[in-house]
Amino acid sequence: MPQLPRSRHRLTTALAALGLLVTGAAVETSTATPAAAATPHRILFDNAHAETAGNADWIISTSQPDPLGEDSSPSAETDWTGALSSWGVALQKTGNYSLKTLPSGSSLTYGGSGAQDLANFDTLVLPEPNTLFTTAEKTAIMNFVKNGGGLFMISDHTGADRNNDGEDAVEILNDLMTNNSVDSTDPFGFSIDSLSISSDYPSAISDSTNPVLHGSFGTVTKSLIASGTTATLKPADNSSVKGLLYRTGYSGNTGAFFATSTFGSGRVAFWGDSSPIDDDTGQSGNTLYDGWNDSGATNAALALNATEWLAGASGSGGGGGGGSTCTAAQLLGNNGFESGSSTWSASSGVITNSGSQSARSGSYYAWLDGYGSARTDTLSQAVTIPSACTTATLSFYLHVDTAETSTSTAYDTLKVQVLNSSGTVLGTLATYSNLNAASGYTQRSFSLAGYAGQTVTLKFTGTEGSTLQTSFVLDDTALNVS
Repeated sequence: MPQLPRSRHRLTTALAALGLLVTGAAVETSTATPAAAATPHRILFDNAHAETAGNADWIISTSQPDPLGEDSSPSAETDWTGALSSWGVALQKTGNYSLKTLPSGSSLTYGGSGAQDLANFDTLVLPEPNTLFTTAEKTAIMNFVKNGGGLFMISDHTGADRNNDGEDAVEILNDLMTNNSVDSTDPFGFSIDSLSISSDYPSAISDSTNPVLHGSFGTVTKSLIASGTTATLKPADNSSVKGLLYRTGYSGNTGAFFATSTFGSGRVAFWGDSSPIDDDTGQSGNTLYDGWNDSGATNAALALNATEWLAGASGSGGGGGGGSTCTAAQLLGNNGFESGSSTWSASSGVITNSGSQSARSGSYYAWLDGYGSARTDTLSQAVTIPSACTTATLSFYLHVDTAETSTSTAYDTLKVQVLNSSGTVLGTLATYSNLNAASGYTQRSFSLAGYAGQTVTLKFTGTEGSTLQTSFVLDDTALNVS
């Protein structure tokens, strides 16, 4: 029996769909100098979150966004100005990297048109951020990683509030992981400890096959703590999390000073102190410390190997772009709608747990139209399909019920389309209508392999006529790549 026309007032239990449109990004995939890559690994260093407040100077160059504006062919760390110039110059000299900085006053975005949009990069470096990320920025960062990006998070000790805004890097990075719209259930498998450890030389674990500890830039044996912190690992939440260097006297799930993990198709690295990346050559007036060249540690090799690993040089499955391998994954966020409006962008009332329709699984589902009056509802999510993946299958379960009686005229329709980041329709996968009404859910599947390497928006548009309702009900979506 068809459903009665639904009323807005009957959706008081529904979550308003306020999801942000976000997109994925590409993963492309010492002393020793590796051979130059055909496509440079694209690294974005953040300087939009008070990374130069107080004595901090966590920039690769004062020329931003492009460090080449200061010196187009640097050969020494002093050719670029900043406490991270050694890191930047070392990468630049290989010929394998394209480096940019997100300048102060900017915001992190994903899927926008700006040159510093995360979709244009393989790795994002967060060198001790000192202001909270906005809700939109956290959504962008998490989806960037989920879709294949590399994320390098560098903390400092608790209380290192360099701009006196009440937030330090420990709180800011923990907030990113626990208070975002994509996955706040311990997505990376670790939390940063609220500690201030005055000094130590954390030691590397024994793992001769690990690309971060034994990479193109050398072998890592120790790092440095000069007022820093550690992380607590939670492998039950994410089995990929791994501690690589530990505070003296610690091992296993506690006291991890350097850790790695994965999330979706992307990679994550955590470092518990900013002192190891400090090269003591920053801007005038800053009090700095040369941890980069500390004789008791191998911090340069650790920073550079980790950058290479995050950028996918060892074979990560990434987002669009030049990745050389593909990791099988399901790419849609909140694909069963159980987190309400998270990740999706939708018309008001579309994502709901109303008892007037039934979810295929769980409690929430997406309900487009069904009002019995002229209306257009939309539901969309943007995602990057890795270029190296040869299979990309979009699937969803659809239930259609209607009060229309015609067996030949499509009065109400649901279009399933693929759009680019500018909103241009690249293709219409299917059009359903009141003529497709049937009991229960039916799974629909489409190949998106032709969009590999692109950031696209998957959009459902339900259009209803002026009388007699038709409801288009979706649940359990997926975009599986391999």
